[in-house]
Amino acid sequence: MAFTIDVNGKNCTADVDADTPLLWVLRDELGILGPKYGCGIAQCGACTVHVDGAPVRSCSTPIEAVVGSKVVTIEAIGADAVGRRVQQAWMDLDVAQCGYCQPGQIMSATALLAANPKPTDEDIDAAMAGNLCRCATYIRIRAAIKRASGQTGEA
Repeated sequence: MAFTIDVNGKNCTADVDADTPLLWVLRDELGILGPKYGCGIAQCGACTVHVDGAPVRSCSTPIEAVVGSKVVTIEAIGADAVGRRVQQAWMDLDVAQCGYCQPGQIMSATALLAANPKPTDEDIDAAMAGNLCRCATYIRIRAAIKRASGQTGEA
């Protein structure tokens, strides 16, 4: 069946089964490679995208669930002012080590700051809890979120 979804501001069509995970539609059908496969069970966060502004694990979200919604991936997060600040903070603080999880980390951090512009450490921990980093850059991730929020005086 053909599904048309709004991805990064463009209508994209994929001829797939209704229960095909959004991650595979993005990567295999549309060639959008930013969201990564990590675990396949929505536990690691590598596949995180925004659906109508909320962070969603695309590995466990069927395409039929996002029809009529706006999907944003890491490829377009810089079009948003909050996303640009988060990306800049990530670069300024050299957050990424291997980088595999970073698209999902940035997507979750951007959603957090869009909803809560001045998060506490507890807010950050709660919002980022579902994003695993094999390289354990959690201290730099928190520092980058704080920087992007302007709480360090360097936004």
